[in-house]
This record gives sequence, structure tokens and C-alpha cells, in this order.
Amino acid sequence: MSTETTASVSTHILDTSIGRPAEGVAISLTARSGSAAEWVALGGSKTDADGRCKDLPALPEGTTHVRLDFETEAYFLSKHNDNKQAEAQQDAPRVRDSGAFFPEVAITFAVVPGEHFHVPLLLNPFGYSVYRGS
Repeated sequence: MSTETTASVSTHILDTSIGRPAEGVAISLTARSGSAAEWVALGGSKTDADGRCKDLPALPEGTTHVRLDFETEAYFLSKHNDNKQAEAQQDAPRVRDSGAFFPEVAITFAVVPGEHFHVPLLLNPFGYSVYRGS
């Protein structure tokens, strides 16, 4: 939960190729306090059956930038058979090795103290998009 001196972050993932939440995706959280500061690993979690990651670590006071790293390759490997039907419906060529063109997705964004930042990931084997949610 954010306070007046810290921000908070949450996320969820929807696998748009199957129209369902992406369960079991590992997510790591890093932060820094200023553009020139070093990134500090804070920890991570995995998405639940609803595609939500409810237990990301709290951000330290003074955090100005956050990075969420989504390990998508393992998810798509586990879902490879399910995705064959979705891939067959697309014009994009199949990715032969992992079933995912993007083996990981890294999203970096700025935060301000006192605000909550919800960053949903809309994911499919050949693309993704993110936005600041509510």
C-alpha cells in the first residue's frame, strides 16, 4: 500500500491469445531512486490463477523508477500445446523453439510517492502491450 512517502505497484497478465489470465508467470521487481542510481532487486512473485500478482514487495522510500520483469518463455513453454490453435489463427510465423517471440518482457516506469501504480500486461506469443491501470 502506498503512503505519503512511498509508491506501490501491482500487476496482472491476460493472455490475449486464449482470452484468459496467465497463471504461473514469474515476475521480478527492481527499483532505483533517481535516473543515475543503481537498480536494486526487491524480490518477486508469480501470478495466481486470476493472472494477478498480489504479493510484490513494497517499494523503498525514495523510489523514482520501477522495473517489472515478466518471465514469459516458461509460461509459453508450459502452454505450447494450448497456443498452437491460437498461433494457427494468426498470420505470424510460428516460433519453433519456445512458442514465444518475446521470452521475457521488461517494463520500466516512473513512480511518485503517495500513488499506486497498477501495470497490466496484455500478452500473446507474438506481442504485448501495457498500460497504467487503476
